[in-house]
Formats: sequence, structure tokens, C-alpha cells
Amino acid sequence: MIILKTDAQIEIMRRAGKIVAETLKMLEAEIKPGVKTSHLDSLAEDFIRSREAIPAFKGYRGFPATACISVDDEVVHGIPGNRELKEGQVVSVDLGAIVDGFYGDSAATFPVGEISEDKKRLLEVTRRSLEAGLAKVKTGVKLGLVSNTIQTVVEEAGFSVVRDMVGHGIGKHLHEDPQIPHFGPSGSGPTLEKGMVLAIEPMVNMGEYKINQKPDGWTIVTADGSASAHFEHTIAVREDGADILTKL
Repeated sequence: MIILKTDAQIEIMRRAGKIVAETLKMLEAEIKPGVKTSHLDSLAEDFIRSREAIPAFKGYRGFPATACISVDDEVVHGIPGNRELKEGQVVSVDLGAIVDGFYGDSAATFPVGEISEDKKRLLEVTRRSLEAGLAKVKTGVKLGLVSNTIQTVVEEAGFSVVRDMVGHGIGKHLHEDPQIPHFGPSGSGPTLEKGMVLAIEPMVNMGEYKINQKPDGWTIVTADGSASAHFEHTIAVREDGADILTKL
């Protein structure tokens, strides 16, 4: 069941989304060789709490940290720890915050120092695929058009969209209906309506789309060891387009 949000509820979610966006911006300046992922996680938690919000991921289904921090071949759900970032890696940070009972959720992938041209293109294409998908959002279109647009941008660049991880509706719960694949036919899925709030989050692999889960029970990695990137925005559906709630 898709739960439509009122304008007042969307404004609360915008507050949560802005805090997430500000947290990601703060972390971007801290991501450099030698920094431990646990340090980034501590910074994120302190920042979110300083804004009188609640870290959305900490304790969610047992997840032990504020941020999912995933490095190179890790697609999503990486657990922060004592690992130090190294020059040339890419690091994806997925964050959520709760304000007055409503969630905001966003993710971005950042370079660690200087990265290869291939990794630069991976980040650029993943970001561009999300932007292209969001440009299709408006009332009356099928959600599948958004998914298909993302897939087209990614595959035309020679990369692959992860198929076993999806975006989702969001509101008083972190994960609500509908599930949002980032591939598939343009005529599929529900018709977008005003008041839908969606977390759209393509995860794009440099190699094949298949993934595995590490023994920690959380971290998702590419099956072929190739690098992966992840960008996400929480958006509200409007008559004339996507209202991005997780932007500065």
C-alpha cells in the first residue's frame, strides 16, 4: 500500500532531508587517505544529533552504525570500522535522519584523493543516471519510466545497474511501498501521484550487475570485484516534476 503524504508532512521530511544533505556535505570534506571509516561515522552521528534529529540507520534491523560506508567493490550497507581509506578508492556514504517521526534518506559516492579516469566516469554516470530518472518524475507517468531511464543512461555508458537492490517509498517508515527497481520496461509499475515520497537510489557497477553478501550479514559487494557507485535522493512527486527533499 502506497501512503500519500500531505504537504505538511512533506515539509517535515524536507527538514530531515536537508540535515542528511548537510551531513553528506560535511563528510565530503573529511574523506581523504588515512581517515578511518569509523571516524566518518562518528562525525555523521554527532552532526545529525546536533541538529536535533535522530540517526535513522543506527539500530535499524540491528545495523550498528549511523552511516553505511561502502568502499570500492562494496555496493551498499558497508559497516564502518578501523579500515583506513586509501588513495584511489571510491567511498559511498548512505545516511538517514528522523525529524518528528519522518525520515530523510540520501547517498553519494566520493573519491578518495585522486582516482582513475574509469572511476571518475563511474561516479559521473551514476549521478547523471539519477538526475535523468528524476527528470522523468511527475504525476501521471509510470514509475517504470524512471527506472528505465536510469537503466538506459547506465548501460549506454557500458556499466550495469544492480538488480537485487531497490529504492523505496519513505515516510514514517524508512522502507515503504513501492519498491523501486532501477531497470525494467518504461510502462511498468504504479502511476505516480502527488503526495508520493520516494527514495530513488541507483547502484551502478563498473562490471556485471551481480552481487554477493559478505559474512558480516550486511555488506553487499560486486560479484566480480569491480568498483561500484551509489547516489540517492528522497523526492516528493509533484504535478510538474520531482521535488528533491535531500538537497542543500
